[in-house]
Amino acid sequence: MSLVLVDDFLSVVLENRALLDVRAPIEFEGGAFPTSTNIAILDDEQRRLVGTCYKQDGNAAAVKLGQKLVDKQQRVLAWKAYIKENPDAYLYCFRGGQRSRISQAWLDEAGVVIPRLKGGYKAFRRFLAEQSLEISANTKTVIIGGRTGSGKTILLQKLSNAIDLEAIAKHRGSSFGKFISPQPSQIDFENALYYKLIKHNAGQHKQLIIEHESHNIGRVYIPKPIFDNFNKGSLVILHTPLAERIEITHEEYITNAIKEYEAIFKEDGKLLWYENIVAGLDRIQKRLGSERHLNIKSILTQSYTNDNNEGHKEWIKILLSEYYDPMYDYQLAKSSLPVLFEGNAKEIIDFLHNTTI
Repeated sequence: MSLVLVDDFLSVVLENRALLDVRAPIEFEGGAFPTSTNIAILDDEQRRLVGTCYKQDGNAAAVKLGQKLVDKQQRVLAWKAYIKENPDAYLYCFRGGQRSRISQAWLDEAGVVIPRLKGGYKAFRRFLAEQSLEISANTKTVIIGGRTGSGKTILLQKLSNAIDLEAIAKHRGSSFGKFISPQPSQIDFENALYYKLIKHNAGQHKQLIIEHESHNIGRVYIPKPIFDNFNKGSLVILHTPLAERIEITHEEYITNAIKEYEAIFKEDGKLLWYENIVAGLDRIQKRLGSERHLNIKSILTQSYTNDNNEGHKEWIKILLSEYYDPMYDYQLAKSSLPVLFEGNAKEIIDFLHNTTI
């Protein structure tokens, strides 16, 4: 039998190697790796029954029950179809034990050889976490700050040594930052971040550039040891005129967002977009104050009702200048991060290309 074990975890990341996850769906939904696909050997109910049997009657009885419950031929056909599309894939279960070993053996009997991750999901995730912590501790971090709408994400996208944390989190980090697609689970977010850090390190960049984020991005959070390492870096502040910030915010949160909603939800898209913006306003009602909240909401509603795309810029201006700007200035004054440089996008790009920090 060709039951090959592999533990070159670094190559899995750097090669974006496809991974066949044979854990139960409930385990996969709780967290998996960016390149993994779940084709479980046991579904959730079968896993529960086998687990109960294991506790009551031991391992041999549990294995026997599992083999009785599973449609072996169906599972193998599904795995073979996946491996045909991903011939270099590796196989794993939670600890690299019986489920992945049995899956590997069944495939071997069917004439298909697939290596198995030694130690399974648990060992690979431990490797990712340990490597990422070390990388974040030993990489000089530059943090791009700036007022809301300054174009920090646009700037990051122009830099080859940047990691866009908001893209990984699928959230823009504000009350209005929710994407149409749901945020990943906390573990999925961490695993995706670990992949990004390891790939960044392999690129031998002299610095890591990220956006100035709080610990939480929406409902996910940056692991505290890595967050603390990031915040040992230096701050670069992006300055963008208010008029340009209004245009950037309008483009992202109005024009592009409506297009995305309409592409997915068709005729209901614009209404759902409007309801999402209203919900964002309502979340910050106390901090806005009742009068300002009602004023912004009124302008928003009039602009939406009259299909006045330009009218949205009025409430965006109020929100930026009267709410987000004072809040950012207050947070910046409290920040202990040393300010390395300040300038517009072009000046910052030139500085980062020439600095040797």
